[in-house]
Amino acid sequence: MSVMGSIPLRILPAQVAPVEYAVAVERYLASANLSDGSRRVYRISLTSWAWPLVGQPAPVGRLRRGAMPPVVPLALLDDPGTSAILGAAIAERASLTDDRTVYRELSALRSAVGWWQDHGWISSDPTAGLRHAWSAVPALPALTGEQLTALWRSDARLREHAFWHLLYDSAAPAPSVLAVDAADLDLDRRRSKAGGPRGQLRWSAGTSDLLGWLLAGRRHGPVFLTGRRACALVSVRDLCPLTGRARMSYRRAAEIFTAHTAALAPAGRGWTLHQLRPAPEQRRAAGQGRRPAAGQPQGNHVG
Repeated sequence: MSVMGSIPLRILPAQVAPVEYAVAVERYLASANLSDGSRRVYRISLTSWAWPLVGQPAPVGRLRRGAMPPVVPLALLDDPGTSAILGAAIAERASLTDDRTVYRELSALRSAVGWWQDHGWISSDPTAGLRHAWSAVPALPALTGEQLTALWRSDARLREHAFWHLLYDSAAPAPSVLAVDAADLDLDRRRSKAGGPRGQLRWSAGTSDLLGWLLAGRRHGPVFLTGRRACALVSVRDLCPLTGRARMSYRRAAEIFTAHTAALAPAGRGWTLHQLRPAPEQRRAAGQGRRPAAGQPQGNHVG
């Protein structure tokens, strides 16, 4: 083992500059005042930039977790061409996910770069001017009726199908749907309680069935829960008092959707939650009382 490898990252003197980008990431995270959950998210975001920095495609979906990144010299961030490389990577990432995710990942890199500059490890900021690099990227189109039919018939878990149907029916932002609690739902009237902080959501009879099966009589806690028990730091309002599981995060929901739909998309890259919305003609049909055929629950959609 090397001498540096045996020294805890927190006590390495700042003047000992790392050679590799990955080591610089760990030094930054070791010094940052972050919760364990936030540190994990930052690590995933920062690690994802390693691939485009050396001209390689980054893994997507669940393949991002645990993927071994390429070795990247930290000095590469001082290269004059790195800003253009990052700009292209941001545009590519924006074509696969929503603005919120892209902004979060870029913000993590900007924070780390600023910290590295303060310590004299790099001299330039390749993220300067990239904050709105993806603004010119056209929004991905809503899923077609054929794509929706394939999605509804796919072999996914009940939780996912209930979430996707509610997201599509309500046309509400995904974070608002994930924020719904069991007590907010009126399954008989197929709507959420009026006057709530997220506004009133409405959905179809088929979606009410899915939600009822998912909740199985549960009337408290978040509707959409993680698959395992929550850690002690989770807020009480984001915790199910019966199961001890936490509210599912937007990041995890988006990751699951893109990974699951990779097998349905022609290019094998998956769709984004932002595409799971009614197209203009479908919204017009819904306004005239005609439910789009692709949104009808299928016999095998409980997954």
